[in-house]
Amino acid sequence: MRVLLQTQQIPIRRKKTQVNKFWNFTENDDGSRTLYLCGSIADESWFDDDVTPKAFKSDLNAGQGDIVVWINSPGGDCVAAAQIYNMLMDYKGNVTIKIDGIAASAASVIAMAGTKVLMSPTALMMIHNPLTIAIGDSEEMQKAIDMLTEVKESIINAYEIKTGLSRAKLSHLMDAETWMNANKAIELGFADDLLFKSEEGSASAENSFTFSRRAVTNSLLSKVKGHKPEKAAGTPVSDLEKRLNLIKP
Repeated sequence: MRVLLQTQQIPIRRKKTQVNKFWNFTENDDGSRTLYLCGSIADESWFDDDVTPKAFKSDLNAGQGDIVVWINSPGGDCVAAAQIYNMLMDYKGNVTIKIDGIAASAASVIAMAGTKVLMSPTALMMIHNPLTIAIGDSEEMQKAIDMLTEVKESIINAYEIKTGLSRAKLSHLMDAETWMNANKAIELGFADDLLFKSEEGSASAENSFTFSRRAVTNSLLSKVKGHKPEKAAGTPVSDLEKRLNLIKP
């Protein structure tokens, strides 16, 4: 999840006039609409972009009725994700989120705006801490740390509203860079149900899966540190040579 941070004075950019669209709206026969969010969420940050957000809002409010949002995105700009989340939350109709590939990083924040969140059995969701690039002295680095802390808290707000999990639990999941399959996302409250669900029932907890990069790393390190090489079984070669020398004529 990218965060733009300005830590020193830079020349003022020219006012942006071109819209960088990464979304697509389609009209359905029943009067509803479908929004497709595929690929990176905003190749360029919305931090100082007053054109693209207006274009997205204009497209969103160009029609009425319920909206289905298909998401397959590895994430992107957290400023753009936050604004899209707010626009979808403020939308008058129902917003059904359908994740058919991946909703990672900033894309997972957008998914939290759904009235209902559905995931394909093969889909994945990933949440982690925001990151940025900063240049400067120790004070500038501290500003970057403080800014990232506040960004993380704002993201937790969206996760907390949807899941009902404690802020401490959500913070831990983000620290660990947690990957969830559909069943695990449903179990934790990030999603509501499966797409293409069979008639037998809803997601089974037995098939839920979560992957934590930090947990795996710590587990491997503990195994390496605790491993003691075992003594080789059998007779040493030097002893065998001595025995052979004894029986030589």
